[in-house]
Amino acid sequence: MNEKISENWISIEEAAEYLGVKPVTLRSWIKKDNGIPAHKIGKQWKFKCSELDNWVKSGKSAMK
Repeated sequence: MNEKISENWISIEEAAEYLGVKPVTLRSWIKKDNGIPAHKIGKQWKFKCSELDNWVKSGKSAMK
């Protein structure tokens, strides 16, 4: 049986570290609604590394 292991959700602090920015920067990007793949779970923002990678690769993360 070939099961795909689900990727874990990471916190805003972990996502900021993954992207090499500060958590306050990440919160700012979410507030500006620039397409960052953030998901609100309860009161917390959560992320998937694969979605962050795709977002960066798409060029949507580039500053205008």
